[in-house]
Amino acid sequence: MRTVVPLVLSTVLIATSAAAAEPGDIGAVVSERVKTLTRSSPWKPVAQIPISFTTHHPQGMVKVGEHFYVSSVEIRTATKRFDQPQDGYDRDTGDGTGHLFKIDAKGNLVADITLGEGSIYHPGGIDYDGQSIFVPVAEYRPNSRSIVYRVDPETMKAAEVFRYTDHLGGIVHNTDEKTLNAVSWGSRRFYRFTLDDRGRVTNARTPRETLAEANRSHYVDYQDCKYLGRQEMLCGGLTAYQPVKDGPKFSLGGFEIVDLAANQAIYQVPVQLWTSAGLPMTQNPFWVEPTASGLRAYFMPEDDKSTIYVYETEGK
Repeated sequence: MRTVVPLVLSTVLIATSAAAAEPGDIGAVVSERVKTLTRSSPWKPVAQIPISFTTHHPQGMVKVGEHFYVSSVEIRTATKRFDQPQDGYDRDTGDGTGHLFKIDAKGNLVADITLGEGSIYHPGGIDYDGQSIFVPVAEYRPNSRSIVYRVDPETMKAAEVFRYTDHLGGIVHNTDEKTLNAVSWGSRRFYRFTLDDRGRVTNARTPRETLAEANRSHYVDYQDCKYLGRQEMLCGGLTAYQPVKDGPKFSLGGFEIVDLAANQAIYQVPVQLWTSAGLPMTQNPFWVEPTASGLRAYFMPEDDKSTIYVYETEGK
């Protein structure tokens, strides 16, 4: 497999999608078109947006109007693995800060808010429901703790929604069923958190042994997910493969559409796009929107000195 390097360099964001769909139908259009993608579908590079500030380790991304919102973890002290598990953990907490950046169409920083507290500093994949951005922030280790926030994209004011005793690595707002659906560390577990009429979570005290449902798909670990409507979410991620023991690893990225009613992937497709340094485009956050007849995808695979890579495809 060859590395795909974008040929078009631009600091000006291409025009907003001209898809002939009402806002409430956009997710359905994305779902329909993703389901036409195959591993042979051609992706055309159309723009690159260099980010003008240090992005640390990006995790989730949504696009609202002409602005991008990116969650990221700033690591000051990396976690260290224990020789033997301690209190159910395989590593210490490390130290860092959780960020949510607001970025303009030219890659400039508009706003930066910090999220989390103490050892809870690792934001995950994020979602936008038309009003609020939902951001999970967790300890940087599996089987730990999380705080989920709701953020107003205009004011960048954050409000805590609920806390849970597991690492929630990504979340979407299922507006059809009034639930928040989350994935755990490595997306190995699915969670469905129910909301009352005031938007409060009603089952946050249910232990993971009761509430969690195993992810039966092992093709990719999800890095970021988006709600599409009709109880479907689109997730992007990757898995590292190691052909030779102790040898170099090869990372392959992909998209999955998950049926949230069944907690089961119903469509899977590799995304065979890499940066010039060999990073899969789906390594970190992504955003997908319809064009007049296809799809436009935004990828931000690099840490610290990041670029948003823009690709389009007609599928097939």
